[in-house]
Amino acid sequence: MSDPFFQPVSGMDLPRFAGVPTFMRLPHVAPDHARFGEVQIGLIGVPWDSGTTNRPGPRHGPRQLRDLSTMIRAQNGATGVRPFEAVNCADLGDVGPNPADIQDSMARITAFYDQVIAAGILPLTGGGDHLSSLPILRAVAKSGPVGMVHFDSHTDLFHSYFDGTMYTHGTPFRRAVEEGLLDPKRVVQIGIRGTAYDTEDRDFAKAEGIRIIPIEEYFARGPEDVMAEAREIVGTAPTYVSYDIDFVDPTFAPGTGTPEVGGPNSFEALQVARLLDGVNIVGADLVEVSPPFDQSGGTAFLGVSIMFEMLCVMAKAHAAAG
Repeated sequence: MSDPFFQPVSGMDLPRFAGVPTFMRLPHVAPDHARFGEVQIGLIGVPWDSGTTNRPGPRHGPRQLRDLSTMIRAQNGATGVRPFEAVNCADLGDVGPNPADIQDSMARITAFYDQVIAAGILPLTGGGDHLSSLPILRAVAKSGPVGMVHFDSHTDLFHSYFDGTMYTHGTPFRRAVEEGLLDPKRVVQIGIRGTAYDTEDRDFAKAEGIRIIPIEEYFARGPEDVMAEAREIVGTAPTYVSYDIDFVDPTFAPGTGTPEVGGPNSFEALQVARLLDGVNIVGADLVEVSPPFDQSGGTAFLGVSIMFEMLCVMAKAHAAAG
């Protein structure tokens, strides 16, 4: 029997527009909560976008993701998974960033996730811009490099911006490889597209053994075949999943800072997340939802629906492992 404490509030008991919003209407269990150690999968907000180089706004992402997550119900309509019954899930709250200091914010994020990992909790994050992934990986990969399945329209593998600025949302995975957090031969990037400054990022990927699947190849092969290759690349070893909402075509997800046309639709956005089934996920994030560019909340609803799909995969695997 699942623990009633860790069950989300049902829309049959309290209308979805009522109550204090948490991720998927789960209980708020902060690190100082008496039951923190019983959480198995923790949903975390990282309201921070100091790495943004163009249109800011993802610092507001976690709040809108939580609000729209009131539409998430207990059972996955496609797979039948009931994640909240399979494992103890909770909203662990937000990391408190320092919006005036990138390095201090990254230290705060890593320190928060250190507590989460030490408690044996799998983190599922709502960002935040894509630089957020780097300090999270510093905690998740502390014991050794991990693989990564990365959905995005950009590689985020650039060396630097503006003549030497090393920490932006376009550089996190370059830093992660350099710091030994990612095993580049177990990294696959899916959906890459758009105009480019040059080929520096792709040259780095080729030199390090990172597999890039551009959008043209994705559409030519189809999501099932592409995801079969992704699962083969990462294998059964620990793997992080990073999902930038701009992987999705801006027709379906306009609320993001750096949109790129010609991407997957909203069904495919959910489908690729479901096809992570079988991956040994040790953490995941959904980043770059920017509410100022979609005040209707449609992008955030898609984003938190993707989070739910990843949660179902993680919960199924965690329950199977005992």
